[in-house]
Amino acid sequence: MDFLVTTLLNALTLISILMLVGLGLAISFGLMNVTNLAHGEFVTVGAFAVYFVQSIGGSFWLGLAAAPIAGAVVGCLLEFAIIRHLYSRPVSTVLATWGVSLILQQGLELTFGLGAKPVTPPIEGTFDLFFTVYPAYRLILIAIAMLTLLGVVLLISRTSFGLDIRTVIQNREMAEGVGINTRRTYAIAFTFGAAIAGLAGGLVAPLAIVLPQMGVNYLANAFFVVIVGGVGSIGGLVAGSVFVGGLTSVLNYQISPSLAQAIVLLAAIVAVRLRPNGLFNGASR
Repeated sequence: MDFLVTTLLNALTLISILMLVGLGLAISFGLMNVTNLAHGEFVTVGAFAVYFVQSIGGSFWLGLAAAPIAGAVVGCLLEFAIIRHLYSRPVSTVLATWGVSLILQQGLELTFGLGAKPVTPPIEGTFDLFFTVYPAYRLILIAIAMLTLLGVVLLISRTSFGLDIRTVIQNREMAEGVGINTRRTYAIAFTFGAAIAGLAGGLVAPLAIVLPQMGVNYLANAFFVVIVGGVGSIGGLVAGSVFVGGLTSVLNYQISPSLAQAIVLLAAIVAVRLRPNGLFNGASR
């Protein structure tokens, strides 16, 4: 029972991280049809924001508050300088964002130097869950991720901005016809997605190796999550996160992480083949 509960909680931790990273990507890729290969660097920027704040004597929570702000700033600059000029040129967007990702990696490396950066969690102890004890910080991470997901769902479904986003997604020309500023809506949505990715980076920083290249792995998994779960759907995002995160966590106990990643990729390919529109909203064929 102890092993089972620990495995489930470890899976839930990874699922929570993937949901946050995938949530930002779902906005740009799933809703705006922008293939942003620099999305993983928003995660990296968030992690480095926490490291920087702690390195100058600030608390983890102050760093965590700075993480989404840092991600939003970088995302806003990227959208304003590059993305908004390439909405109708998807191939150019891929090449441009790939170049930006390399620039950001090198910039962080030049600024903070080589080697892993330590980030101290705000709570070091464990929590007694009757069947097992589990690190308290991981439980906090899960709670913050779930609250963030709930907040995004309410934002999209209950606010005028969410209505604007859904209208633009369904028919951009009609949205412009009824007076919605689609360029501004896209810019805010892209920046918001970058902020969520930055928050994910800040949350995962105490558990991960904080390096300028750390975002690459999260980018790949986030694409798996969005495509497997179903593009443009919060339910699909959750389904994809459970599929990728749960399978990865279980396999990591049995085999090496690299082989586990390969098997998850193969399983994702099979899932997409069987349900081309996603696990949540796709129909089998």
